[in-house]
Amino acid sequence: MVITFREGVSGTGPPGGATGASLASAEPRAEEVATITVSRQSPDDAGIREIYVSVDDEQIAILKNGEAVTHDLPAGPHRLRVHNTLFWKTQPIVLKPGEHARFKAANKAGWGSFGFLMVLGAAPLYLTFERES
Repeated sequence: MVITFREGVSGTGPPGGATGASLASAEPRAEEVATITVSRQSPDDAGIREIYVSVDDEQIAILKNGEAVTHDLPAGPHRLRVHNTLFWKTQPIVLKPGEHARFKAANKAGWGSFGFLMVLGAAPLYLTFERES
């Protein structure tokens, strides 16, 4: 027995009329989407060196001082990772449908950073990364 689906004919296809490849490319419903925002707007930020932001090993932004990125993703467990090429911070998160999680990141100079800067022309910047409440 062979069943053939014809688009546009009532009662002969799957609900919604999505078949084959169009089903795989369907957008998630709004109630299944969550949002994250990572901002680099702290007054304590040293203001130099970029912060790289990735979700589930996919880079979503390179933040300079004063910038922020907002990204939609499916609700559920994710791994949010930021780094400044010297220090890496990873935050495992579980997002609920419709949730908007906000994080702040900053490059901060340590007690010896300015000495390194004067002698070597470069200095280590410590990365802080935390979820806002």
